[in-house]
Amino acid sequence: MKNPVERIRDRLIAGDSQKAVLVFSECNRRYFTEFPSDIGILLITADEAYLLQDFRYEEAAGYSAKNCKVVGFKKIYETLCELLEKHGVKQVYLEINKLSVSQARKFEKELGGKGIEVVLDETLDNAIKDQRMIKSPEEVKKIEASQAITDAAFEHILPFIKEGVTERELALEIEFFMRKNGADGVAFDLIVAAGKSGSQCHAVPSQNTVQKGDFITMDTGALLDGYHSDMTRTVALGKVSDEQRKVYETVLEAQMAVINAVKPGMVCKDVDKIARDIIEKDYPGAFGHGLGHGVGFEIHEWPAFSSKDETVCQEGMVITDEPGVYLPAQYGVRIEDMLLITADGCRSLTKSPKELIEL
Repeated sequence: MKNPVERIRDRLIAGDSQKAVLVFSECNRRYFTEFPSDIGILLITADEAYLLQDFRYEEAAGYSAKNCKVVGFKKIYETLCELLEKHGVKQVYLEINKLSVSQARKFEKELGGKGIEVVLDETLDNAIKDQRMIKSPEEVKKIEASQAITDAAFEHILPFIKEGVTERELALEIEFFMRKNGADGVAFDLIVAAGKSGSQCHAVPSQNTVQKGDFITMDTGALLDGYHSDMTRTVALGKVSDEQRKVYETVLEAQMAVINAVKPGMVCKDVDKIARDIIEKDYPGAFGHGLGHGVGFEIHEWPAFSSKDETVCQEGMVITDEPGVYLPAQYGVRIEDMLLITADGCRSLTKSPKELIEL
């Protein structure tokens, strides 16, 4: 597979020397060049790609940025216009989703003054979105490496789950373990919810303590080399009631039904329906969020397993499968894997056990 710069060039420029692509947002600049910085521009022409960086990042970018040449600048628009004129560019596609009105006007003023048309529609944003939805084999390996840390963190935390420990203490222990074992950070603000807090699907870890008979839901993920992982497991401290076990088994049934069914060609909203129909039968209204979301360079990407997403599943997509049941002021259960869509089905990138663990 071609590198990310070559792929976007083929789609939008296709050998036309008068066209160029300008990537402005921090996240997408890193996606294309693998270099993180909070400022800069990536310019892609028909025959070259330039990463414009100021003094703070120029040397470091020269060592590690990929798929581009690094060019230092003191006045970014001046350097950008020089490069555009050098290549005879007359039309530039800009991403607009992360561009402010004032920034857009600045680009129009500076480039327009040189006779260069600035395209401010969703052409570039949609092209990047379509490209990032399909993960390359190298990207899948990075997501798997991130998930390996998350799986290890789950195994590590189980002995810490005891009566009286707080949600916050568990969350901090998970984060410390991830960082100690190679993660650049956590993929998002970790969720640890015990007992009644578990009915809040995005509960914030607090001083709430774990008690006997509680479900403990842990939604965790690591960030490694720019790529995210995302996994949820719900365990119990001590024996659960028959009703708690029924809830857990219903969520697991829904989660496994998706894994057994999803394949290329399925519409995302139909995948969501597989899990939703199972849960709604016994717990109507208790599964209030979408089934899953894309994961990769950002924790929430495209597409989504939701009732509104009509995207067709394709080989190479990585999407979470995370049904849940949330009973207000009682408890909640969520089980989540990341699924890689394969040629004839899917493969879970998540290795942690899913059978109910009663500690």
